[in-house]
Amino acid sequence: MLPFAVLSPWRLLLVGLVSVAAGISNGIAGGGTFLTFPTLLAVGIPALTANVTSSVGVVPSYLGGLRGFRREIAVHRRLLLQTAPWCIAGTLVGCTLLLRGSNETFRMVVPWLIGSGTIVFAVSPLVTRRLAHIDHSHPARRRTLAVGLFILSIYGGYFGAGLGILLLAVMAVALPLDINELQGARVVLSILINSVAATVFVIRGHLCVEAVFVLLAGTLVGGIAGTALIKRLSPNVVRALVIATGVLSTIRLAMTA
Repeated sequence: MLPFAVLSPWRLLLVGLVSVAAGISNGIAGGGTFLTFPTLLAVGIPALTANVTSSVGVVPSYLGGLRGFRREIAVHRRLLLQTAPWCIAGTLVGCTLLLRGSNETFRMVVPWLIGSGTIVFAVSPLVTRRLAHIDHSHPARRRTLAVGLFILSIYGGYFGAGLGILLLAVMAVALPLDINELQGARVVLSILINSVAATVFVIRGHLCVEAVFVLLAGTLVGGIAGTALIKRLSPNVVRALVIATGVLSTIRLAMTA
């Protein structure tokens, strides 16, 4: 059964405003959960309920990217289909760990994960150039991608804040793609991971229904706006925004862990 938290109109308004900002963040590079999760905690929703409510509510934020990056996605459709089983399996493991465990221990590790991912993404052009002689279809690249996505999907099913940044980091190292192609792949994999997690959480309950509906609407609007913005910026600016988002998110999480 899905519980109602009976939030006041002002608290729902706050959640709505934050959800738009979270959608814009996810449309650009990810990190929207850094906004929605603490906001849900602040309005009085328990940690587990806030976590799963946020995971469900941010799913629409990626839908704008499907249209915005449709050309880049179409080119790599086969690769994305091949990686989908790893993402689904990892997400189910992460959801199981969340529903059977506690957030506290994992939240202590999150700043290190996001910080490491940001550093990897920042240096990925250097790594990509060093590995340029390795063919795109080389087994080593595919193994790195599969293992990396499986591990990140576990994280996505468990907590997921900053998942987009980590996905970009792994793919930037494993795949010799430009930033727009990476963004398109990030959108598809983020939708897949969050949708699987959302399905599990809806079935198992623990959601704040009022907040979910507000998040669904706000993150959809914000996600469309974020994708429209990112498509108008140069690749270097996009890369800088991703790195800045990762750095700020790491600092924020480290201060609240």
